[in-house]
Amino acid sequence: MKTAEKQQEALSRAVNPIGSLTNYPAIFSGFMEKGIPEAEIQPRVNVFTYDAWRALGRQVRKGEHGVRVMTFIVTERKQTDPATGEEKRVASRRPWTTTVFHVSQTNPLNGEAK
Repeated sequence: MKTAEKQQEALSRAVNPIGSLTNYPAIFSGFMEKGIPEAEIQPRVNVFTYDAWRALGRQVRKGEHGVRVMTFIVTERKQTDPATGEEKRVASRRPWTTTVFHVSQTNPLNGEAK
């Protein structure tokens, strides 16, 4: 997958979530520990993954540490149907950890104001 496609997919997953809100407590407590006021923390508005920020035209500053959260990703595997012997692709979800960053930890790319 190309970098731009990966970034757009990350942004799409971030703004059109499949999962629940179970990461919200970790996001709020993690960023509040970093000194960001609770009122300024808005998951899916100003808290995204590295790739989602890139898709939005922003770069996470070097040395910034985000907050680790659990998510689920869709994977495909081959499975053979025992009755027919036909090989099929089966989609499933599995847990995955990722890191999210607050907008205050980013800068606009190429000096653009966004």
